[in-house]
Amino acid sequence: MDGVEIHDPRFMRYVLENAPLEELARGFRWIEGLVWMGDAQCLLFQDLPRDRTLRWIEDVGVSVYRAPSGYANGQARDREGRLVACSHQGRCLYRTEHDGTVTRLVAHHGGKRLNAPNDLVVRSDGSIWFTDPLYGISNDYEGGRQTSEQPPAVYRFHPASGDIRAMACDFEGPNGLAFSPDERRLYVAETGAVRDAAPARHIRVFDVSSDGLCLSGGGIFHTVSPGYCDGLKADEDGNVWSSAGDGVHCISPEGELLGKILTPQHVGNLCFGGPARNRLFIGASHSLHAIFLNTRGASWP
Repeated sequence: MDGVEIHDPRFMRYVLENAPLEELARGFRWIEGLVWMGDAQCLLFQDLPRDRTLRWIEDVGVSVYRAPSGYANGQARDREGRLVACSHQGRCLYRTEHDGTVTRLVAHHGGKRLNAPNDLVVRSDGSIWFTDPLYGISNDYEGGRQTSEQPPAVYRFHPASGDIRAMACDFEGPNGLAFSPDERRLYVAETGAVRDAAPARHIRVFDVSSDGLCLSGGGIFHTVSPGYCDGLKADEDGNVWSSAGDGVHCISPEGELLGKILTPQHVGNLCFGGPARNRLFIGASHSLHAIFLNTRGASWP
C-alpha cells in the first residue's frame, strides 16, 4: 500500500487499503497542537511561529480561530468541553470558557515562573498533565527569548483545587504526552535539551498510581528513528501513534514498531478525530494531512 510501511503483520488490521493519505492544507510555518472539536465538527491547530490558532472544516477549509494566540502549542478539551492551551509567550496554561472569555489557569510552580508549557492531556479526574521544557523561551521564533527559572519537568495541575505538583523532573526536554486507555500508563516524549545538535529520540513510560497522584518507572518505552517524537496519541487498543521524521509510527503496548504512515515532512503533532474518532489528523511541519484508519482514538472526548 502506497504511503504505508508494514513492520509487523498486526499493523495490517489498522490500515484501510482504499483510504489514502490526504493533504488538507499547506503553507504553514510549523503545525502543532491538533485537537478535534466534535460538537463543532472542526479541527483546531496551531501555526505556532505565526502566533495563531487555526480552524479546519471539511469542504470549507482553513480560517483563523484566534490571533494572537500567545504562541500557543499543545491544547486539549477538559471534562466540560472547554479548550485548554499551553502558551509559550505567557508561560502558562489558559482556558477558553463557554462564553469565549479566556482564563489564565497556572503560570508558576514553587513561586517561580514556568518555562514554556508545551503539550498537555486531561485525565478523567479533571487534572491537567503538561510538559514544561525550555523550547518556547529559547529563541524568538516560537514565543520570545526569556530566562528560565526552573528545570524542565512534567506537571500535574488540578483546576478545582489549584494544586500543581512536579511529577517527573529527570527530563532534558519533555515534549508530547498521552495516557493509555485505562490511564494506568503515561507516555512522555524525551526530545532532549535545546543545546543538543541531535535530539533525543526516546518515548518513556510511567506507571500511574490508582489515585492518579504518583508516577513510578519511567524507563525507555521506544526509541524513534528517524527523527524524534514530538507529539503522540494512544488508540483504543493501547497502541501509541508517535510523530517521527518520516511520518507517524504505530507502536504496540509492548514498545514494538508495528508500522508507519509516511509523510513528506517531519511530523510535529497529531490527533484522532472525525465523528467516529477513526481519522488521524497529522501536522507534518508545513502541511496538514489526514488518513482514515481501522481504529479509534482513546483520548476523551
